[in-house]
Amino acid sequence: MKKKNVMRLTETAVFIALAVALSMVKIFKLPLGGSVTLVSMLPICILSFRYGVKWGFFSSFIYSIFQLILGIAMDGILGWGLTPLMLVGCILFDYIVAFTVLGIAGIFKKKGEAGLYAGLSLAFLLRFVSHVISGYFIFAYLDQWEIFGSTFENAPLLYSICYNATYILPELVITIAVVVALMRFVAVKKLIFNNKTEQ
Repeated sequence: MKKKNVMRLTETAVFIALAVALSMVKIFKLPLGGSVTLVSMLPICILSFRYGVKWGFFSSFIYSIFQLILGIAMDGILGWGLTPLMLVGCILFDYIVAFTVLGIAGIFKKKGEAGLYAGLSLAFLLRFVSHVISGYFIFAYLDQWEIFGSTFENAPLLYSICYNATYILPELVITIAVVVALMRFVAVKKLIFNNKTEQ
């Protein structure tokens, strides 16, 4: 039993490190935050699928802390001029909640490969919702978003939905495409389905 726990913790550490590394490989980055990465959320979602939602949430919470650290160190969120309340909201909805919800990916584990795609889609959707909440309540009324012109004037919710969809949707499409390609390899199936290939 101890050996299994050590293996799980080791594997989790490796997958989280992989996710953090992939998150720094940005395919494109939006001017006000958010980017399309090289399937950075996939390792976290795989952990949830392999070990269940409870372990998935634990792993994704740890991952969210790393994302917050990167946000402070690389994106400089502490220097954005946010009020203390806005900063707390940003940390909560753009980092902690947004990345912790990835742990839900394993919820459809019993559905096999179809469950993997459904779980990935749900995880991405919940992350999207978290960012939309942040965009609507925290950022939509700041002057900086006016760089998009008058298109979203007096429509903060529409602005937040459209802005966040521009990077979450492409990332989901890329991730699903990569998973479809990986599913052709038996070894990958064994890994994702916790050493059990689909019958």
